[in-house]
Amino acid sequence: MINQEDIKKIKEITENFFQKMTISLSKTEVGLSFRESNHKEPDQTDQEQQDVVDLNIKLEEPQILIGEKGQTLFEVQRLLRMILNKSLQKVFYLNLDINDYKKKKVEYLKSMAKDLADEVSFSKGEKILLPMSSYERRVIHTELSQRNDIITESQGDGFDRHIVIKPK
Repeated sequence: MINQEDIKKIKEITENFFQKMTISLSKTEVGLSFRESNHKEPDQTDQEQQDVVDLNIKLEEPQILIGEKGQTLFEVQRLLRMILNKSLQKVFYLNLDINDYKKKKVEYLKSMAKDLADEVSFSKGEKILLPMSSYERRVIHTELSQRNDIITESQGDGFDRHIVIKPK
């Protein structure tokens, strides 16, 4: 379990990490939440909820850390998570967001998913979405999972993996 002392260390390690990259942060916010764990990490105990550290940072030139389609952001998140897990000797999920990029992306994906699902439900034809990352596909599947009039499935392999929305 992550405690307040850990949160202070996370903030300090994060700020030091970006300082070593010569990237000046204008704001660093660390929050804690939980998520249901569908799988168990090798060194994780039998807990049903996994700690999630929400790390929101602001900087002047975010594009350098976001990259094309957010790929650099996800790689920085992976690297920082490994550093933090090792430093704290605790396993937790890290959700890094830079200048609300992910938050805005999720809002856009949810809106697009609803619009396309409505269109599929009305037209009774299927919609094939452009290839997306697993994170983006998960957002869409989750958003549309409660609908009874359509189904979603992922098709394709690797970088060509995409979602198909079909009527039921």
